[in-house]
Parts: sequence; C-alpha cells; structure tokens
Amino acid sequence: MSQDLKPRLALPGTGAVITGGASGIGLASARALASVGRPVAIWDLHEDRAADAAKAVQAETGTLCIGMGVDVRDPQAITQAAERTRAALPSIGGLVHCAGIVDTASLDGITLQSWDDGMNVHLRPIVLLLQAFLEDMKRQPGSAMVATASINATLGNAINPIYTAAKGGVLSLVRSLADRLGRDGIRINAISPGQIVTPMMTPAIDALPKGHFEQRILLERIGEPEEIGRVVRFLLSEEASYITAAEIVVDGGNISSQR
Repeated sequence: MSQDLKPRLALPGTGAVITGGASGIGLASARALASVGRPVAIWDLHEDRAADAAKAVQAETGTLCIGMGVDVRDPQAITQAAERTRAALPSIGGLVHCAGIVDTASLDGITLQSWDDGMNVHLRPIVLLLQAFLEDMKRQPGSAMVATASINATLGNAINPIYTAAKGGVLSLVRSLADRLGRDGIRINAISPGQIVTPMMTPAIDALPKGHFEQRILLERIGEPEEIGRVVRFLLSEEASYITAAEIVVDGGNISSQR
C-alpha cells in the first residue's frame, strides 16, 4: 500500500451493489458512494422505488447508478440480479447489505414464516452476495463488503427477537468471512447503527413520547442516514485498507450510556 496521506475516499473506483438501496441507510450509502464517483447498483424489493432512487442519485451526482427489483430472500433472484448488474456496471468491488425488516411481536408472535423471513433478509444474503460476486471482487484490488448489523446485536430488546438474533448473527458471520476473504485481499466489516431516522424507525419515533430515544443517547439526538452512509463509504475505500472483521458502532453514544 502507498504510504502517502492523500485522501483515498474515492478509491478504489469500482462499482458497488447496495441492497435495500431505495431508502434509509441504503439510499444514503448509494449517495455517498456516487458522490465520489463510484458507480452504484441499487437493489430493492420494490423495482419502481429502486429505479426512481437510481435516477435521483445519478442526477444528483453525475455518476452511473442503476436500480433493479430484487427479493434478497430468493437465492435465484440474487443470482439473476448479479448477472444483470455485472453487465451494467464497469466493475464490481463493493457490496453493502442494508436490506431489512423488523419484527415487533416479541416471543409470543414468532412464527416459522417470520423467523425465516428475518434470517433470510438480514443474514443469509451476506453469504449469497459474496458467492455471486466473489470472482468479480477477487479481480478488483481493494474490494470490500459492509454488512449492516445493529446495536440490538448487543442490547437486549424484548420486542424484536428475530431482528436481534439476526443482527447478532451478522457480527459473527462477518468475523468468520473475514478470515476466508482475507486470503483474496477482500475486507468485510459490520456497521451497527443506533437510532437512525429511517422509514423502518419512523413509526416507533412517532408512537413514543418525544425524547424517548434521545434521553439515553450521549449526543442527545437521533442520527441521520447520511451519518451511516459516510461510514459505509469510508469502509469501502482505501482509507480503511487495514480494517477487516470489525464492528463499527455508529450510535451517538447509546451503547455506552448509563443515562
């Protein structure tokens, strides 16, 4: 690696695939990457939203951005989308898994379907994405993946056991995969966001008393998706060239709070 300290946030300039990229943290990550010239493929369950988001990001940044509908619970859909993405982007050297759902029915409401959906949205796609794009990434020096975990992987929360278990699995899986991917020069890390203003989080923010979440957070505010997107961009860049198998907590000081 070069020993100069010039900014390397735009390097490598390879394309990146972002699941759940039409809103929230995924969209913020797409905007962050495209803003430094990295082509982006936005995958989202809703094809119309993916297409609209891609059009908006490309208009904003001038960087190639494509959108497609992909249900990450479906292995065949991932394989097919990988082929389409490979044909559309000049190269692929970054993966960001942001697709997510949340359960709110606690232990009593767990069903076989809700359990499978949670694991097959949050956890299994990490493996399937890497399998689909491994050869592409091996050909691109500096390739990396970011998987979205959560502070729920550490904190106990009765309301969403499936989400919590899946996010804990993300942290363990990332550590295991880092060992395998390292031999190919590929890095993988997890980001654990705290309370962030996203479509998934907004219903809880609106339903609870004002300041409910902020009272525990050391910075005394809820985070913005762009504050996660910047960290995603950093972890996929050569600025983070010696970071792998790590969990980066971005929560405004929630986990460490005793308030």
